[in-house]
Amino acid sequence: ALGPDDGALEACLRADNEPAPVALVMRPGRGEVAELLDAGAEPARWSPVGAVMPSGDPGRLAAVRAGRAGVQDEGSQLVALALAEVPVDGPDERWLDMCAGPGGKAALLSGLVTARGGRLLAVDQHEHRARLVEQALRGDAGEHEVLVADATDGPWPVEDFDRVLLDAPCSGLGALRRRPEARWRRTTADIAELRPLQAKLLRAAVRSVRPGGVVAYVTCTPHIAETSTIVDDVVRERDDLERLDARPYLPGVPDLGDGPDVQLWPHLHGTDAMYLALLRRST
Repeated sequence: ALGPDDGALEACLRADNEPAPVALVMRPGRGEVAELLDAGAEPARWSPVGAVMPSGDPGRLAAVRAGRAGVQDEGSQLVALALAEVPVDGPDERWLDMCAGPGGKAALLSGLVTARGGRLLAVDQHEHRARLVEQALRGDAGEHEVLVADATDGPWPVEDFDRVLLDAPCSGLGALRRRPEARWRRTTADIAELRPLQAKLLRAAVRSVRPGGVVAYVTCTPHIAETSTIVDDVVRERDDLERLDARPYLPGVPDLGDGPDVQLWPHLHGTDAMYLALLRRST
């Protein structure tokens, strides 16, 4: 997607210099997107639960103030929705969000699993981030649990979950539109330090999902040292993982490359540079 001959790199860098739109999500089970549109937002391009504010303060919307809706990049919505759409063999009742803070994806997943009669376990290592997750889940009709724990060695049984989301700690280079200061704060040493943690977390995610279940490995960075090569290493270690083609689970989204993983781009999709890989444990 960033070949030197087509100007893609320049287009990506230019897009990172443009302010990001205010993207909204209507949390499933708490309201309808029509409420956001009636309040002046515009429909999101692909997310069925998304909307975009052309300008203004999202806090002025009643749905946001009440927690029915939140601010969430459309790319972030799409990767969570993709995990929820992959068919699983057997039950679909226990979902795990391993690095859940501050809670945006957890709030989206909780509504989806509640509609299926299931429960979400949302985990974060840091107390203050776990409290933010609790706040984001408040208002969901389900009985979900928020846990303060190190997800690399979580206090839950192996093979216990039907779906696992790992939104791994990363350099955040995919969100430079929102955090421009990262240009000067991040170095190659940061990525070298994060890589072992990302791999350790993915191994833990694979242990946590049952045979027939699905893991989504997600980062907000396009750097291959934090994305596809992490997945390559973990898949290579095991003979019970199927790397799924993630592209069909982002219906309507163009320019998704050759697969099987998905890399979103600010200059192509108008989203943060979210990366998604989907892995199924063999039965």
